[in-house]
Amino acid sequence: MDAAAYDAWYETERGRWIGDTEYRLLRRVLAPAPGDSLLDVGCGSGHFTRRFAREHLRVTGLDPDADMLRYAAAHAAAGEPYLLGDARALPFAARSFELCVCITALCFIRDESRALAEMVRVTRRRLVLGLLNRHSLLYLQKGRAGGAGAYRGAHWHTRAEVGELFEGLPLAHIKLRSAVFLPGASRYAQRFERALPQRLPWGSFLVVSADVAA
Repeated sequence: MDAAAYDAWYETERGRWIGDTEYRLLRRVLAPAPGDSLLDVGCGSGHFTRRFAREHLRVTGLDPDADMLRYAAAHAAAGEPYLLGDARALPFAARSFELCVCITALCFIRDESRALAEMVRVTRRRLVLGLLNRHSLLYLQKGRAGGAGAYRGAHWHTRAEVGELFEGLPLAHIKLRSAVFLPGASRYAQRFERALPQRLPWGSFLVVSADVAA
């Protein structure tokens, strides 16, 4: 999927609801303050990067796909920079950013432990990951047998895998939340979403937050 088509999906009824639901959870657990520096690793077309930039954060987007980055830069919300780079070797000094997010990009990186260690290295305060949840209805629809559409080749994480991934890293207060329990945009799905607490582990969007140890 090219960048324009990827972004256009967020303008559909289903895409808008899912994007808004995911962003609200990400922002809540990230808890940014105006002026905070934020690195978005695997920013893609910049959909979420732009949303954070509009919150008066000093945002930088990074991605290995030059075509995605050209689109992101052309649609920047607040002059935020978009850089070509590899999550496994981030081109920044240690503790360069107060905050770091990686939204479903880790699911497509082979050496995810190395990429996560790099994110921890460049973060001063809080790291938030958005992952695809293997224990979800969306996995049954889109994730099996190698995945379908934009999910092809993605790794879908379990809570146990998240624990193993974070083991040994200098992180504290690791918390898991999830959202998008019914991966549709019907009124019933939206009412169901509002009724369930995000601490339940069965939403298709699994969010992990952690504070970087001083």
